[in-house]
Amino acid sequence: MPAPQPLLADDASVLGLLAATLGVVFWASSSSHPLLVRFFKYVPALLLCYFVPALYNSFGLIDGKASGLYHVASRYLLPATLVLLCLPIDFGAILRLGPKALILFLTGTVGIVVGGPFAVFVVGLVSPETVGGETWRGFSAVAGSWIGGGANQAAMKDVFEIPTDLFGMMVAVDVLVANVWMAILLWMAANHRRLDAARGADTSALEELRRRVEQFSAATTRNPSLSDLMVVVGVGFGLMGLSHAIGVPLAGWIERVAPHLSVYSLTSTFFWIVVLATTFGLVASFTPARRLEGVGASKIATVLLYVLVATIGMQMDLGAVLSNPGLFVVGGLWMTFHAGLLFLVARLVRAPTFYLAVGSMANVGGAASAPAVASAFHPALAPVGVLLAVLGYALGTYGGWLSGMLMRWVAG
Repeated sequence: MPAPQPLLADDASVLGLLAATLGVVFWASSSSHPLLVRFFKYVPALLLCYFVPALYNSFGLIDGKASGLYHVASRYLLPATLVLLCLPIDFGAILRLGPKALILFLTGTVGIVVGGPFAVFVVGLVSPETVGGETWRGFSAVAGSWIGGGANQAAMKDVFEIPTDLFGMMVAVDVLVANVWMAILLWMAANHRRLDAARGADTSALEELRRRVEQFSAATTRNPSLSDLMVVVGVGFGLMGLSHAIGVPLAGWIERVAPHLSVYSLTSTFFWIVVLATTFGLVASFTPARRLEGVGASKIATVLLYVLVATIGMQMDLGAVLSNPGLFVVGGLWMTFHAGLLFLVARLVRAPTFYLAVGSMANVGGAASAPAVASAFHPALAPVGVLLAVLGYALGTYGGWLSGMLMRWVAG
């Protein structure tokens, strides 16, 4: 039987629906109506921008997998967003954030490497058929994705010779479990002050960074003219284009002359586009372009970022859990182990919620999702998510392979 067609099949209609949804969400979040005020006190607008498109996909209104909007948003809007978010950054202040960000990131990596074998072992005790046979091979792809990203996931598919059907099921586990966890992290971002106070976390370095960025923004803010806005767009998308112009041939050249560097994701065009866009944005922050923050550079970047969040959400199928629930139980237990280890270490080192959330998403979501979660705390913090996600690219293949071998051993 052919798959049912979505009600909205062309990307123009889907983009219109997503844009209208974002508009309604933010209109409602700024309303003074008592019911809406009470609702948005507990449910952040960013979470709805992510979850409502997931409902559209789950109920067949749109088909997130068939749409090309995520590719456009991640390859074009995301690099421009990174450039514009980096413009007002005080790079020295980021470096002064200290080692806790790296500690939580590596804790998240360990949680993925060890959490997979743990989940396979526990589920195997109750339901051996769920994790029997070659299932461990498929979960190695999830490990690669949750440490590095799509390139590392593809590497695991080849390394462990994962059958196509099994790989497809694991992609569903990857997307659903990771996106549910991202939704939880977005809720934590909206309530981070209360969570930090409850744990007695030391947020002084983060508060200092936010204060410096806000002071700079206040000192340079003015009513933007059309020329100002066009310059912002020109810088953001101009450097995005330069990132593509350099990154695409660079990745192709490395693949030809040193294909073994694929284990570091150095043959991935997306890796180089993200790295170059972030680098160009940080370099521009030392130039007069930094003053573009005064005419709303980060606000324009945030608009682009919300479009990206909506395209991420539209790929999530909430009904997929019903097709093979046992695999999703393994994925959920795996993510619970990862989260539990992060909460434990964050409490021990008194790390703010920001480090926990971004350290996790830099592993699980990569360069597309980590900046979204980081900017939910403050736009000035988005580059921290990018820098950690780039580190995840380097570790993803190794961590995925190690986790796969441990799951093979656990599965017998």
